[in-house]
Amino acid sequence: MMQPFTKNRIRYLSFAVIIALLTMSLLADPEKKTTIFLAGDSTMSIKNESAYPETGWGMPFAFFWDSTVRVVNKAKNGRSTKTFIEEGLWQSIMDEIKAGDYVLIQFGHNDEAKEKTDRYTNPSQYKINLTKFVSETRKKKATPILFSPVSRRRFSPEGKALPTHEEYTELVKEVAAKEKALFIDLDLHSRELLNAWGGENSKWLFLHLAASEHPNYPDGKTDNTHFNELGARLIAQLVLKELKKLPIPLQEQIKHK
Repeated sequence: MMQPFTKNRIRYLSFAVIIALLTMSLLADPEKKTTIFLAGDSTMSIKNESAYPETGWGMPFAFFWDSTVRVVNKAKNGRSTKTFIEEGLWQSIMDEIKAGDYVLIQFGHNDEAKEKTDRYTNPSQYKINLTKFVSETRKKKATPILFSPVSRRRFSPEGKALPTHEEYTELVKEVAAKEKALFIDLDLHSRELLNAWGGENSKWLFLHLAASEHPNYPDGKTDNTHFNELGARLIAQLVLKELKKLPIPLQEQIKHK
């Protein structure tokens, strides 16, 4: 039989509701959560609807974490380390970051593009910029994680995935070694993924569309740099796999481990 709502019971229920609301507010408060900031280019960024099915790997990556984590994706199309700094995107992370947070840093596609003078970053300046990212993140008592640039899709006649960022991948490695920073060789691991899929089947991971196949691309699209939904998810899963190998406590905050 249902208990009558006595004054004591009403007080108890009111107290329980207050506790529940306080708990929910703590969980929702960004200041109480671990924040993972993503700093990078179009291969990582959030896309506008007009670009779909193009998908940055940072989009599915955001759904891997439990309620104690939030992912803030600051990556933008066409950005290099140079323009990420010039446009204030890096400073926007530094303005928000707090102790215990993380910054995942992946640049290179645009830094190495000599023909695009507005974004090109020579090797020396690229290393200076990456070092700045590492040192400033650490000053905030947060953890930087350097990534080599994710591989483009390019295969040899024999069907082997070819390196597409040799120089700039080595530069990231040099900075990571000198600064003793955490490092994930996304160039290498994404190329291993492409090899597993093969020259022809790997097209299914990128923005390859025939004419009239998608309303956003009536003339079709052949793009071996940017991922579709499947490719972005597989790269995000690869990143998660590599993060699990690092000596950081984030593993405890993965959803449904």
